[in-house]
Amino acid sequence: MSEQTQIRLSQARAWLRQDPDAETRDELAAIITRAGAGEAAALADLDDRFATRLAFGTAGLRGELGAGSNRMNRVLVAQAAAGFAGYLIEHAAGPAPTVVIGYDGRRNSRRFALDSAEVFAGAGLRTILLPRLLPTPVLAFAVRYFGADAGVMVTASHNPPNDNGYKVYLGGADGGSQIVAPADAEIAAHIQRIADAGDIGALARSQDYEVAGERVVEAYVAATAAVAPAPASARKLTWVYTAMHGVGWETFARILDAAGYPRPKAVFDQLEPDPTFRTVAFPNPEEPGAMDLAFAAGRRTRADFILANDPDADRLAVAIPDTTAAGGWRRLSGNEIGLLLGARAARAAEGTPGASLACSLVSSPGLGTIAARHGLDFHETLTGFKWISRAPGMVFGFEEALGYLVNPETVRDKDGISAAIAVLGLAAEARERGETLATLISELGDAYGHVASGQVSVRVDDIAVIAKIMLSLRTTAPAEFGGLAITEADDLLQAAPGEPSGDVLLYRLAGGSRVIVRPSGTEPKLKIYLDAQADTPEEAQTIVSALEAGARALLEERS
Repeated sequence: MSEQTQIRLSQARAWLRQDPDAETRDELAAIITRAGAGEAAALADLDDRFATRLAFGTAGLRGELGAGSNRMNRVLVAQAAAGFAGYLIEHAAGPAPTVVIGYDGRRNSRRFALDSAEVFAGAGLRTILLPRLLPTPVLAFAVRYFGADAGVMVTASHNPPNDNGYKVYLGGADGGSQIVAPADAEIAAHIQRIADAGDIGALARSQDYEVAGERVVEAYVAATAAVAPAPASARKLTWVYTAMHGVGWETFARILDAAGYPRPKAVFDQLEPDPTFRTVAFPNPEEPGAMDLAFAAGRRTRADFILANDPDADRLAVAIPDTTAAGGWRRLSGNEIGLLLGARAARAAEGTPGASLACSLVSSPGLGTIAARHGLDFHETLTGFKWISRAPGMVFGFEEALGYLVNPETVRDKDGISAAIAVLGLAAEARERGETLATLISELGDAYGHVASGQVSVRVDDIAVIAKIMLSLRTTAPAEFGGLAITEADDLLQAAPGEPSGDVLLYRLAGGSRVIVRPSGTEPKLKIYLDAQADTPEEAQTIVSALEAGARALLEERS
């Protein structure tokens, strides 16, 4: 038996001894037995599970469920909770810190939340567990509602069914936003010290935690209903909604009633939480096929539009009737929705000193044009709402990956439910004028200039492929994309002090178009973002189509 095999078996046995979960103990014990007998597949499995740890970063933790340090499980969650508790105690200015915990409907979400509550309470923190499975935006709201020092949401958002995650927020001066550096590295160091101690059974635990009452949910419902109370014309709206097997519907339905909107024609097979996500291959409304049932319901009911939340309801997808699209429906891009909501916010904030719009640098630069037209400031940030939410004076922020922040005074994170209420408000107002959401999109181009966006992404089995492509682009830069010459290339790893910095390559092209290349922060994907501006929408889309072809050719060449 090789030394490497002995190390992996030793790590696995040590993990097994501290694992409180019968399912993952049995899983790991079987692998150890097969690996000890020399089975190659079992040895490779152990190496994958124990060669590294799921990294704790600014997105917290996210990964596949299973036994081992490179999986999401009760051992890893207990280590994370104890490490985070140590960080909060170290940074506490007064009495015991307060932490709020929420969880969604994925496998093990409630169990991970209960483990966290017991570990936090055992460490002496005031710990508040939300009353049941709820959307991520409710947890983000609750951090501010309770004046908490921190929040934890157990969710993997729109990841595959067998994933789960651990998203962390900070209160106080951070205002309920997700963590950023250097907090992530400091928390990770605390977690590592717990892991190095080697036995989560030695951690103090307590059931002396609070379970929040309904008032926090009622407060979120009231605040979100106030985003866009329904005008009288809302009664005439016919629309379809899907929760994508997630936790959005119960809370969203209460908000619809409070705001005065009609109930939708629901996709009943996807309305209630289901951790198997049985009707979709991938529970992300951006993925092909994920909204097929909603499209069918839209055709059957002759709906005006379709709204879809992702499983934890922090994202929103919108689709409109389109006879030229397959199935008769077209899902709007995140940029189209973002610009619609951005123009709405800009009109309301015009004349407000210091008010600003914000989006990530991979989102449409058209938001900057809207901000300038209305006399507002504009901030372009790194990807992620942890950055967007911190933009000074922000009244609206968005990211092209279907994330929108329309009510920053109550939720400092993307919120697919409040965004849905805002879209319903726009649709109802348009209905009063005999118009539709499609009309509003057309009017945006007439008012602010025609822009088009696209995206090319590649999902990989081996994350090293992404690093290889990024290194290739940095070593030998391309000269053009889609026939347009590159006029300027920026590597954000080499950004000047005070400027956004990250693993991002930005290419500006002749004619005002741009191409951005970056690895995904949450999935094994490399993403290329394409933006064009032109005198007509058709011309802008033609440029984007050429850029898409150029991006695919580049990926094939450099892979």
